[in-house]
Parts: sequence; structure tokens; C-alpha cells
Amino acid sequence: MNISVIGTGYVGLVSGVCLSEKGHNVTCVDIDKEKVKKINSGIPPIYEKRLKELLNNNIKNGFSATTDLHSAILHSDLSIIAVGTPYRGDKIDLSSIKKAASAIGVSLKEKEEYHVVVVKSTVVPGTTDDVVQPILEETSGKKAGKDFGVGMNPEFLREGEAIDDFMNPDRIVLGGIDPKTHSILKEVYKVFEGVDILTTNNKTAEMIKYTANSLLATLISFSNEIGNLCATLGGIDAVEVMEGVHKDKRFSPILANGNRITPGFLSYLAAGCGFGGSCFPKDVKALIAHGKDAGNPMALLDSVIEINKKQPQEVIALLRKHLSSLRGKTIGVLGLAFKPGTDDMRESPAIPIVNYLLTEGAKIKAYDPEAQHEAKKLFGNHQIVYQNNLSQSIQGTDAILLLTSWDEFKQVPDLIHTQNEQPLIIDGRRMLSKNLFHKYEGIGLSL
Repeated sequence: MNISVIGTGYVGLVSGVCLSEKGHNVTCVDIDKEKVKKINSGIPPIYEKRLKELLNNNIKNGFSATTDLHSAILHSDLSIIAVGTPYRGDKIDLSSIKKAASAIGVSLKEKEEYHVVVVKSTVVPGTTDDVVQPILEETSGKKAGKDFGVGMNPEFLREGEAIDDFMNPDRIVLGGIDPKTHSILKEVYKVFEGVDILTTNNKTAEMIKYTANSLLATLISFSNEIGNLCATLGGIDAVEVMEGVHKDKRFSPILANGNRITPGFLSYLAAGCGFGGSCFPKDVKALIAHGKDAGNPMALLDSVIEINKKQPQEVIALLRKHLSSLRGKTIGVLGLAFKPGTDDMRESPAIPIVNYLLTEGAKIKAYDPEAQHEAKKLFGNHQIVYQNNLSQSIQGTDAILLLTSWDEFKQVPDLIHTQNEQPLIIDGRRMLSKNLFHKYEGIGLSL
């Protein structure tokens, strides 16, 4: 099938490349000429594992990028809207969605064939039907359901694992205004064999996405609240507490042969320094605002955000236990991205922590395998020295803050033990054994 994807961010570019890999002819559209030029040269504008490899496999073999939206629409059977919907104060910003819908509608005027427009961007329930569809009808002069279809196909991509998540989905949700839209969407995804497909209306599809992200965010904030209580009470390690909880067979079922299944969602039931990224903070806040507008306050989700907002302070509190003054102290910051496997720093817990260190006059040695260029945009150089490798970021430090759980950071114990003076380790992700260090503090632990 010929598919056009509007937007080349994490969702748009990953979706486009993966659909191409699955055999569709895909054209990604973006207004940024330099970004389009990069993509067509095989250079992804974002870091995502395996993205560069798949991009280069598919360029000129079913995949291309362009700034010409009109041509892309005319030469495709289905268009996917995958533009950003950032949260602005009290609601998500739909300006990019509206512009995309308007431009698509103008192009639909010249199409005789039935065309399906699918929203993949994360939008609050009702947006596809009440915002996108009317714009398409107004600008095209045509009727949805008669001349073109409108659908909603939420993404469930984890940054850092987005390629694998798209190519090996656990479920596919297809919203649509009518059976014809559903039928065409099923044609797109028939190449994904053996996957559960849920067909529903657009509003329900939108709600599924928000519910899924809000649940995972709630698990994280719940775990952090328990972890903070463990640290306050003393003599309890939150890691061991959660290990005991995870062994519940309702969470990790035991097969007939005695082997235990450990579902991936258990990773969200672990204390740390907070969640970030482009999805969880934005989506939870958007659902809270949407519920409030509908006259249904979301007290639980309000708490999820408040707990997460305060969680980076737990790292700072552990640091201040040992260093009453940070002025002139050298602090190693390991990890700047909000999670491993990405260069995305949006809402990263590292941001408020680094800003605090700068305010207190600390000297910062920062290292992240992928996100340092993003950090320089945010912080500049100031008192931050960006290191080229893990070993450099550890040497000569008074304390080390581990803020992102990159696998590379498992080397920290061996690297530290080669030093004469061992720094304080503050493990904001509890990825290192507390027994490997002379001076160790971790979230959810009080020694």
C-alpha cells in the first residue's frame, strides 16, 4: 500500500521506516528541509536503536522523505498524522494537528479515490472526531465516510525500543468511523501476523493510549512513594520490597514446568528518581486537564504528577546528607537522557538535578552515551564539563549521581575500585549493588 506519514519525529519516522520495512511504499513529510535532506541521506535526526540501519535499508526501496505534502497525499492511499502534541500549560497544543489536517484536506479536493486519514499522534478523546474530521471536511469540501475515511491508530512505542515495539507489537488498536476505514487499516497491518487487533471507534482508541500511559506512570509514582517511605523508616530496602511484591504469581505467573514468567511491566514497579520523556508527563497532565474540563477531577493522577515532580529532590537530599556545601565540589553526573536507549531529554529528572548543582556552585562532569548534544542545548557549558567516556566522568569526583540506567554504567564499580579515593555513589536508579561500594546511597534505602 502507498502510505504518507506527516511528521518525522520519534513516532512518524519510526512508523514510516518500519512500515516500509514491512513492504509498504512510504513517504514521510516534514516542513523542515534540512531534516528531510538528512533523512534522504540516511541520517536520522534522532537517535533510536536500529533506526539508522533500517532507514538505510529502505531508502529508495519503498521509503523516502519530502517537503511536498500535496504530492505525497495524491500518490498515497492512506495518510498518517504523526505530528507533535506538546502540553502547553493546561492542554495539549493541537496547532500542528490542525495544520496537518487542513493541508491534507486541501489535497483531498483533487483526489477521486477514497483516501483514509489516520491520526497516530496522541490526542485527548474526541479530537479525531471533533477536530480533525471537521477540518478535513471543510477544507476538502467532501464528506467523511462517503469520500474519505477517518481513523485513529495509537502508538505504543517505548523510546529506545521503538523499532522492536513497532515490528513486534503486542496489540494493534484501530479506531475508525466506519467498517470501510477499519477494513483499509486492517489491510495496512495484515503483514503483522498473529497480533491481537482491536477495532473500535476513534474516541475509545484515543482513550486506550492515555489509559495505558497513565497506568504505567502510576506504577512508577506508587513505587517511588513506597521507596521514599522505606528510606524514611530505615532498615528497609525498597529493592527487596519490590522483589517480594514481584514474586506474587499474579504479577509473575509460574508455568506448569515450574518456570516463572517475568513480565516487562514489573520494571515500572521499581523506585527511582522519576519518570520523564515526551509521553508520560505530557499524557498524564493532558488527561488530568481533560477530566477537569469534563467535570471529573482526576485526584489519583494529580498525585502521580506531584510525586514525580518531587522525586529528583530525593537524589539531592541524599547528596546533601554527605556534602553540606556543594560549592567547588566535583560531581559526576551519569546519565542525562530520561531513559537509556535514547537521546531524548524532555522532562528528564537530570534537568532539575543539574540545575540545582549549578545553582549551588558545584563543578559538574557529565556523561551520557547519546544525550550530551541535547544537554549542551539545555545547559550550555557553564560549569559543566562534558566527558567523552565513563572513566573520565568518574575520575577526581567527590560524588557520582547515577540518573539513567544505561548498561554501560554497570562498569562503575570496577572503575571506581581502581581509584585511591572512592567517591560517594548516589544511585538514582538502583541499578548497582549497594554491597560493592564503601560509600553508597540509593533511592528507597536508608543505611
